[in-house]
Amino acid sequence: MNKEWKQYISIIKQAVKPALGCTEPISAAFASAVAREHLGKIPEYLEVTVSDNLYKNAMGVFVPGTGKKGLPIAAAVGAVGGNPEGGLEVLAKITQEMVETAQQMIDAGNIKINRIKSDAFIYCRVIANAGQDKAVVTVCGGHTNIIEITRNKAVIYKAPKEKNKETASIFDGVKINIQRIYDFALNADFEDIKFILEAATLNHSLSKEGLKRPYGLEIGRMFQENIKMNLLSDDLMNRIQMHTSAASDARMGGATLPAMTNYGSGNQGIAATVPLVVAAEHFHCTEETFARALIMSHLGAIYIKSHYPPLSAFCGNTVTSAATSMALVYLAGGTFEQSCQAIQNVISDTSGMVCDGAKASCAMKICTSSNAAVRGFMMALRNRVASDQGIVAKDVERSIQNIGEMVTKGMAITDSIIINMMSSS
Repeated sequence: MNKEWKQYISIIKQAVKPALGCTEPISAAFASAVAREHLGKIPEYLEVTVSDNLYKNAMGVFVPGTGKKGLPIAAAVGAVGGNPEGGLEVLAKITQEMVETAQQMIDAGNIKINRIKSDAFIYCRVIANAGQDKAVVTVCGGHTNIIEITRNKAVIYKAPKEKNKETASIFDGVKINIQRIYDFALNADFEDIKFILEAATLNHSLSKEGLKRPYGLEIGRMFQENIKMNLLSDDLMNRIQMHTSAASDARMGGATLPAMTNYGSGNQGIAATVPLVVAAEHFHCTEETFARALIMSHLGAIYIKSHYPPLSAFCGNTVTSAATSMALVYLAGGTFEQSCQAIQNVISDTSGMVCDGAKASCAMKICTSSNAAVRGFMMALRNRVASDQGIVAKDVERSIQNIGEMVTKGMAITDSIIINMMSSS
């Protein structure tokens, strides 16, 4: 295997991994669990300081296993019973008794949450106190990327400078573009990439859970009910919307099942995976073809999103669905040129969707972007393409760069305004 392909596999394994619960509150739960570990006991008092963007994405989402929303319960239950070795699955083994103990800490006023403006979009600092002892854990640049641990002012761990980076640096020194991603997905040895099939297993399980039980706004169940009543047809587009939104319903509604994330987001992992699960069944694809499509969508999404900050005012499901649309073309037997056209179509369709925090209505946005992915690939198969229109350039790489510039330079003030609106409501 050549050097670039080894780098691609390493990047996918770094950016596509399981998480139980929305990754922003889980980051606080993780830091709190690590702080408790180094404190040597359950804290009496927690002070949690997070970046604006992490705060935004943790306000309105359920924390799995608790039935409650927000940073206070995430931090408290992480400190009480979180597994510091669990990473993004830190809360996998919490019990109701732990939840009750965490709620008692909150009710007693022993959990304090602060938000700060930070150069790092992902930042969380937890100070845990018990008697005269204090442990401090700082996470920065990634949801579980610890950069410093102290206990009673003694430094236990301090990360090297190169580790204190935002995830957007993931392709530093790596040669990559859409053409290279496509070639890698089609030609890598199946044994080297079949690990990606776990994404389908995890995220399809979330979809089935979202259709089975009521979570959030029940978008997936709405499709299911209307198909049964013959108000909607049981076609590929509606099945993709139903299963993808159902997975997000469950994910954002506190289901105790992990999602396979993409670039730090469970919803984006769902958007990169579930439409392909449905389409692969529809087209009767082999396991190998399915795996290649998943590699294409996941690595494509990571690549496009690397052009702008990991947390922003831009809904990442949009460009994730652009990469998914590229993979849908492949599953349907289309060409590389048509895959590029599909990306262009989805960028043109959904690039105005903002991120106003993680919450139940994210299932509506993932439904919308998945709809665009299907429409985009169907247009592309007939060589219909949005090109040289608005921010969509003639060339797909230029369009991706335009998205990055729009989000990085043009949407910073939008993000601040959204966060202020959410904080004052």
